Amino acid sequence: MELLIVRHAIAVEREEFAATGRPDGDRPLTDYGRRRMRKNARGIHRIAPRLDVVGASPYLRAADTARIVAETSGVERLETIDALTPDHHPRDLLPWLSQQDPGATVAVVGHEPHLGALVTWLVGGRDGVNAEFKKGGACLLRFDGRIDAGTAVLQWMLTPAQLRAIAD
Repeated sequence: MELLIVRHAIAVEREEFAATGRPDGDRPLTDYGRRRMRKNARGIHRIAPRLDVVGASPYLRAADTARIVAETSGVERLETIDALTPDHHPRDLLPWLSQQDPGATVAVVGHEPHLGALVTWLVGGRDGVNAEFKKGGACLLRFDGRIDAGTAVLQWMLTPAQLRAIAD
């Protein structure tokens, strides 16, 4: 299995959105963030052309980013995954991953520092954060068998600017 991990695109600033009184999970992408993510997604599609399913945190900014990735890659299967919210441990994603086809290329969209912790746990087999994602950045992990802590191999990790350069 291959696992594409994507951080959500640029969203409305937390402090600005807090003034609305609405929960942070409802914080949307900015128009600028959407435009940049569409180009990032084209770069992702050039280097990971086949995606079978896209899963996203239920937070609006991640769900909207996941839709952009899915539309760009022609993916019809878009799922909401509570385990991608920032308060979950990376192991909480394993039940969902284990339900996917072993030969699939699966994408997930979430938040920092949770995604950095996910990569650290899957590649390094330990808790902590040794990877950072910029908004709209992505990485690809490969599993040659069992999906668990320390079993992933990092294939690539790219910044949003690198993804946009690939898109051109």
